[in-house]
Amino acid sequence: MTMTRIHDPLDTQRSTRPDAPALRDHDGRTFTYGELSAAVDVLSAELKARDLRPGDRLLILAENCAALVGLIMAASRLDAVAVPVNARMTEHELHRIADHADPRLTVYLTHVSPQARTHAEIADAAGWNTLLGSLAIAGPRPSATPEPVAAGPEQTAVILYTTGSTGTPKGVMLSHANLLFGGQTSARMREITPDDLILGVLPMTHVFGLTSMMIASTVAGAELWLFPRFSAPAVVEALQAGVSVLPAVPQMHALIMEEAGGTRLPPGRLRYVSSGAAPLDPDWKRRAEAFYGVALQNGYGLTETTAGVTLTTNPPGVPDVSVGPALPGVELRLRDVGPDGVGEIQTRGPHVMPGYFRNPEATAAAFDADGFLCTGDLGRIDEDGNLHIAGRARELIIRGGFNVYPPEVEAALNDHPRVVQTAVIGRKVEGGNEEVLAFCQADDPGRVSEKDLREHVAERLSPYKRPTRIIVTTMLPTSPNGKVLKQKLVETFRDALDTQEKG
Repeated sequence: MTMTRIHDPLDTQRSTRPDAPALRDHDGRTFTYGELSAAVDVLSAELKARDLRPGDRLLILAENCAALVGLIMAASRLDAVAVPVNARMTEHELHRIADHADPRLTVYLTHVSPQARTHAEIADAAGWNTLLGSLAIAGPRPSATPEPVAAGPEQTAVILYTTGSTGTPKGVMLSHANLLFGGQTSARMREITPDDLILGVLPMTHVFGLTSMMIASTVAGAELWLFPRFSAPAVVEALQAGVSVLPAVPQMHALIMEEAGGTRLPPGRLRYVSSGAAPLDPDWKRRAEAFYGVALQNGYGLTETTAGVTLTTNPPGVPDVSVGPALPGVELRLRDVGPDGVGEIQTRGPHVMPGYFRNPEATAAAFDADGFLCTGDLGRIDEDGNLHIAGRARELIIRGGFNVYPPEVEAALNDHPRVVQTAVIGRKVEGGNEEVLAFCQADDPGRVSEKDLREHVAERLSPYKRPTRIIVTTMLPTSPNGKVLKQKLVETFRDALDTQEKG
């Protein structure tokens, strides 16, 4: 069967293995491929009856659950575009995305997320009982304008929002071809089979979880065990209950090891462990492999590349902390390489997005004349073809597996009437995670406190975006042309940071 839409693998599993397990939901319910596909049929019919049209956007306020899988697949059946967003967003963040996405319908996964329930109440959304859970739905919005529908797999399937380097929302359009390539490649590289049980703790509102968990499991016919939120005790219990594939980020791995006491995980079915979204430390990698008893594979990707660009395939014990070579079918090169071999990472291939939703200027700026995506990340390629990440030119911060863009945090703090300007940076902490540091220049530091600014951003930013520390000062280090010298912030304010840490 030729696959042109992301629901096609689900149809294949239904026709060949209808009784095989597909999902374990957060509440213990299980769904076979036949049951899941039938639920998607019903969801599709109900969304169509609510006037969701081809080319429309379906905004989904979600955390991991079977209903999120079902809604994304139902949108695919209707040639609509799923826009899954983290329900833990603030109202301010949600409105910015909704204003840009222009959704026809908005669905709130109220049965699994307290934050989704709050958003639904504010929107006065109507209750909607489905086979996959009790949800809420708002719309249709008469003003929503559908996009043209492309023939074949080049049709947009999903839009994932990032705030990007400008601090404003950018909708990354991922086609059916992008997601099918990403899911098939992920399943093949991880050798996923119908016998596997994949732990679904990464949020499917982000590209890593969407591609490497949801699409990959469906393509391979494996079973996916969904967790709305990360819980180290629950993960340790799941690992002992038969999970065989564990995709996660370094911070999650660190908490799992801490929960288990740091000793060797009891032998079970676990055979593949991957880490992504943050750099690896050699010593930490050794400890993680000793704990899991299997190799820890690392990779590199971004939302615009359907998650994957490179991936390691190392045996246990190899001290390599690169992110591996380019995936099969993926082109990788460096631009403006310096004497140290470091240059900007560029990539081209079937994994790269078509562009940003309704933003032709940003799309044009993202690609060079050869059609390579300019990632803004810095790296070097060793003699074996492995990519080593040297830094992020866009100053992206990765905290707990989530992307934090300094301009967005800076904009939220600058909105305070006492703040003149703000500089936000990330700083590595144990386990490969990063903390968010904010340095605020105030017109009168005596009239605004760190507590005031924390309360200010609490209404504007999701918890993972909020600064770990906020330093209030009269002046920030700047160059002669007035540009803030972010590389000097930690050293300039070391005493203040040390005082907060000791406090």
